[in-house]
Amino acid sequence: MNSTTNQRLAQLIWNIADDVLRDLYVRGKYRDVILPMTVLRRLDSVLGTTKQEVLSRKESLDAAGILNQDAALRQAAGQDFYNTSLFLMKDLRSANSQMQLRQNFEAYLDGFSPNVQEILENFEFRNQLPRLTKADALGTLIEKFLDPTLDLSPSSLDNHGMGSVFEELVRRFNEENNEEAGEHWTPRDVVKLMTRLMFEPIADSIPDGTYLLYDGAMGTGGMLTVAEDTLTELTKDKKISTHLYGQEINAETFAIAKADLILKGDGRAADNIKGGPEFSTLSNDAFSNMEFDFMLSNPPYGKSWKTDQERMGGGKNITDPRFVVNHAGDSEFSLVTRSSDGQMLFLANLIAKMKNSTVAGSRIAEIHNGSSLFTGDAGQGESNIRRYVIENDLLEAIVALPLSLFYNTGIATYVWVLSNRKQERRKGKVQLVDATKWFTPLRKNLGSKNCELSDDNIETIMKAFHSFDEADPEVSKTFNNADFGYYKVAIERPLRLAGAETGRVYKAAEIRALKESSARADDAPAIIKKVHKPGTTADPLHGLFETLVDGRVRVVEYERDTDLSDSEQIPLTESAGDYGSGIEAFIRREVLPHTPDAWVDKSKTKTGYEVSFTRHFYKPTSMRSLDEIRSDIRDLEAETDNLLSEIVG
Repeated sequence: MNSTTNQRLAQLIWNIADDVLRDLYVRGKYRDVILPMTVLRRLDSVLGTTKQEVLSRKESLDAAGILNQDAALRQAAGQDFYNTSLFLMKDLRSANSQMQLRQNFEAYLDGFSPNVQEILENFEFRNQLPRLTKADALGTLIEKFLDPTLDLSPSSLDNHGMGSVFEELVRRFNEENNEEAGEHWTPRDVVKLMTRLMFEPIADSIPDGTYLLYDGAMGTGGMLTVAEDTLTELTKDKKISTHLYGQEINAETFAIAKADLILKGDGRAADNIKGGPEFSTLSNDAFSNMEFDFMLSNPPYGKSWKTDQERMGGGKNITDPRFVVNHAGDSEFSLVTRSSDGQMLFLANLIAKMKNSTVAGSRIAEIHNGSSLFTGDAGQGESNIRRYVIENDLLEAIVALPLSLFYNTGIATYVWVLSNRKQERRKGKVQLVDATKWFTPLRKNLGSKNCELSDDNIETIMKAFHSFDEADPEVSKTFNNADFGYYKVAIERPLRLAGAETGRVYKAAEIRALKESSARADDAPAIIKKVHKPGTTADPLHGLFETLVDGRVRVVEYERDTDLSDSEQIPLTESAGDYGSGIEAFIRREVLPHTPDAWVDKSKTKTGYEVSFTRHFYKPTSMRSLDEIRSDIRDLEAETDNLLSEIVG
């Protein structure tokens, strides 16, 4: 079945929408009817030859009182689905009235197997019947789908061809309604790049066997099917089999994904995807006890997950092992992000499902927007996820994609590539690839999408990726893991208030009273709040100062001035020099020369990670010379003089 025939069949179905639904639905809602009807027509065509076998088996099973009939009826149908009603779609044409037609059609729908029922329920297709019946359009719709020129039977259209037709319809509807498309449909060119980034590094070495593919935000399922096709193509000389798994919260897109797999003859895979409003990946993980070989996702950006957070017990009470892990000596290291944006939790979900006991391990490709690179302060969830990923040496590369590549947004997007079986040359390293200039403009914009990744563009990106540290440094740079880390250090200054006494140790209540009655005075003595035992070693850098108390030199701590409290970000790679640590060297060099009485509160030091593409790939624009500026000014002055002369003249 060639692509031209697939396009022709998709166009015939598309025309049905214009012919039958134009005055009933706004254009963006055509798919509410057309997509489920396309599924039904194909399933009906497939089931026609075994209809009587299914009815006979159903009668036998009922007579024997057997309740769990699904497996036996699938066997009778010779498919992973069946219909036990008395009707095929062509039989519905004999109805004498619209009401009888609706009753027969509902009985026909009720006869489908549970997996098809799940598709119909998530499409909410039964909700369309009153409108179609009232407009006397249901019969016309059925007739159109039974037209001999629209042959969706297996004898003329194999499973792959049917899947292609259905995907073409989904693509057209998504592009027609492009604002919503970006939420559920990742452009196919982007998916191709992601799958190649995920598979190619190990395609030659991957052992024969069965591999599990997973998408935790699967939308219409396109990523999984493209990934399966890519893996098959890259390993065509090997004995490789795949099983697809996915989860999707949006009911309609879940229905599309499940229907697409069934139409492609992959009903078993359709049983392995879970979806609908009750199946949020974050709060209701459908595959909590499973690990996968390859995982990819395009999670929602900037979308609140507060409802999920509440279901999981609230931000500080979450105990899900995907999001509270053991790391850096902390058995409760939190990866929980702010409730306003949960996209990085989808990455944590994938990481929790990585295989650690196999030769190939697991590989991940996931799309994020720019905020995942830097949002979240040290110690907060977003930074902790970056820290967990990088310190466990899981991050292989981040690829910056061109702007305006998606349907409903022009924001910057990035592909994160992760592996727990890095090549030797990549261990301890992270590669950044700036692919923002490698794109092909579209002839016609699709919403916000004004460009695409051509095959040549993808080849260019893959070449840079595979070249690693030998790639052109203008577009690819390699860093040590620690280059992205930093310490967030709390810098404190002593409280100095007018009227404070030199050498006096103040109690907490006295300090509060002094704060209420006195103003800050830079020339006042620092207020002492604690005196340490004799023999305590002074450490001014960390808040232990020597001063006179009752005529003796004692080691003391000062009350901090909260208005002067500050912080510094110090790179993990800061050189210690002649000092005890990089932190100490930085403070002595950058802070103490300006504020000699400052100290570091070690109890507040936190480790953070961020990735700055802008800093690493920034190319400053050369400033114009003074001669060029003077020349422009003279030209403007001359032009102004000429205008004045014309006005005055």
